[in-house]
Amino acid sequence: MDRLNQLSGQLSPSSKQALLQKNPDDVVIVAAYRTAITKGFKGSFKDVGSEYILTHFLKEFLDKTGVDPSLIEDVAMGNVLNQAAGATEHRGACLAAGIPYTAGLIAINRFCSSGLMAISEIANKIRVGEIDCGIAGGVESMSKNYSAANLTPKVDPSLLKNPEMAKCLIPMGYTNENVANKYNISRERQDVFSADSYQKAEKAVKNGAFKDEILPIKALLRNDGQEKEIVVDTDEGPRPNVTAESLSKIKPAFKGTTHAGNASQISDGAAAVLLMRRSVAEAKGYEIQAKYIACSVAGVPPEIMGVGPAYAIPEVLKRTGLTVSDVDVFEINEAFAAQCLYSAEACNVPKEKL
Repeated sequence: MDRLNQLSGQLSPSSKQALLQKNPDDVVIVAAYRTAITKGFKGSFKDVGSEYILTHFLKEFLDKTGVDPSLIEDVAMGNVLNQAAGATEHRGACLAAGIPYTAGLIAINRFCSSGLMAISEIANKIRVGEIDCGIAGGVESMSKNYSAANLTPKVDPSLLKNPEMAKCLIPMGYTNENVANKYNISRERQDVFSADSYQKAEKAVKNGAFKDEILPIKALLRNDGQEKEIVVDTDEGPRPNVTAESLSKIKPAFKGTTHAGNASQISDGAAAVLLMRRSVAEAKGYEIQAKYIACSVAGVPPEIMGVGPAYAIPEVLKRTGLTVSDVDVFEINEAFAAQCLYSAEACNVPKEKL
């Protein structure tokens, strides 16, 4: 009965004050690290696959956190492009990195939110008492797995006549054009937003804002028939001196407003968090970085798939009893400028909080 009461208290909507309280059964994050994010096809991870990236990253993750591997009871890893979301090779990566075979692996594919869903999976298992400690994250090698053949699902021809099925096959770039057209988001606004994003990233790199969260790992780089080992420790995406004016000169990719400068790049990399029950983390002496509160998922019409945050954010705020003013920082996936702009504006998120 006590356990049921605890679960009931955790699942009920709470005020901000209640959410900030510390309880033994809280789900907490005790470590959060990532690799550098490199450019697909031409960056530092272009010659290694996701299993290589994940193996070496998890080795560094275990070493950096100092966690006893025997404490890890489950691993959830998000992945989009590998066959079966990388279940086999990423299980092997966990074992090769030193995680015991007693900790299973669940491979999760929910496209861009796969890593977040992995965190939700482990958090919920801790919350309901199935485990006390787990690792959640994501890994992707777009260099090895991004291709037209891999991105085009095989669908029975008879179903292609169904309009709902057909909508799910629309390339993402075109869905962003749909968002821009539907909500009257001009290319100029997209370029201004994108330039601001580049400038924030450039400033953060120069100030070392990401230094403590990146775990350097070694990779093999092959060029002109030569192979050498390098240390990968710096993000390759941020571009220096980007302005709205410079972005305005880039040719659109889809005969509209979307182009390489106001859309996210093709990337390789990995990230993970170590989650524990608060009572376990405190007993083991781990420093608690954050408390996991809630997660919400919202489906939207496939033809405007990028606006999911515009519906998921209000839902999670409603469930937790919070308001936009209660939250200091919002991070909305910047897949495309138009969908990010619309999502922020629909939720009344101030620019300074993005």
